[in-house]
Amino acid sequence: MMYMDMLNIMFGVLLLVVGVLIGVAFLTLLERKVLGYIQIRKGPNKMGYMGMLQPFCDAIKLFSKEQLYLNYSNYLVYYFSPIMSFMLSLILWILMPYIFNMITFNLGVLFFLCCTSMGVYTVMIAGWSSNSNYSLLGGLRAVAQTISYEVSLSLILMSSLILIMDFNLLKFYNYQVMIWFLFMMMPLSLCFLSSLMAETNRTPYDFAEGESELVSGFNIEYSSGGFALIFLAEYSSILFMSLLFVVIYMGGYNINLLFYLKLVFLSFFFIWVRGTLPRYRYDKLMYLCWKSYLPISLNFLLFYMGLKMFLIYKMILV
Repeated sequence: MMYMDMLNIMFGVLLLVVGVLIGVAFLTLLERKVLGYIQIRKGPNKMGYMGMLQPFCDAIKLFSKEQLYLNYSNYLVYYFSPIMSFMLSLILWILMPYIFNMITFNLGVLFFLCCTSMGVYTVMIAGWSSNSNYSLLGGLRAVAQTISYEVSLSLILMSSLILIMDFNLLKFYNYQVMIWFLFMMMPLSLCFLSSLMAETNRTPYDFAEGESELVSGFNIEYSSGGFALIFLAEYSSILFMSLLFVVIYMGGYNINLLFYLKLVFLSFFFIWVRGTLPRYRYDKLMYLCWKSYLPISLNFLLFYMGLKMFLIYKMILV
């Protein structure tokens, strides 16, 4: 029985990885299509029906290109950091159980925070090991940005955890049957969404890849497979962050059509923001985090702690 369970888990994880990769492929196609229509052009429309095969052509092209060996790079670290980045972005998905393989994490939120913190190192090492001024500057900016926003992200998460008093992400569903946390925690939920964009280095917070000043940032020296893995890791993180927002603030983890529609809408929202908003200025980004989001999240944390204590005290009296 133990052998069959292990086999089931391995098969489930493999299926999950394949599903995430296909999802990422079509998310890139959706992004190129949506950006195309925002800019009044078509986007990919030649490969297959309406460009449906374009992501697979891009993947084949990238992985079949020649791998460049930099003379002055710290080669081993340079080579393995995209792989580690990709692995970390996939490991996060184990948090979400699926139909035939119910792995569940009782400390899921802590696991999520550990994995996202590890992601900072891969970006930093990728920028440093390329031994290029542009990539180093991009890496430093990405690290400063990600670490700053992780602080407010953790505090906002703590407010949600105090309401449900559990680290298991699946428990959010039980508490959102009547009203979504999106409405109940209105300013905080929008701060969380904004922090997720900063955490995934997306517009308007894409300073790690500020093309106008950094020539593509920390990934400037990567081409072919290395670039493809960094690209996949970024889009896998976008999908997961959309899923996380739906789970915590938009009704919880419930496998039905509405759940997937909410997930697609959130992914579309990331793309919509990219096509609409200009890039922030770097000092304003830092001020936004330390002078706006941090005080707001701390104040709301104290408010929800007081609310929880009041409710417990009332229950005891009754």
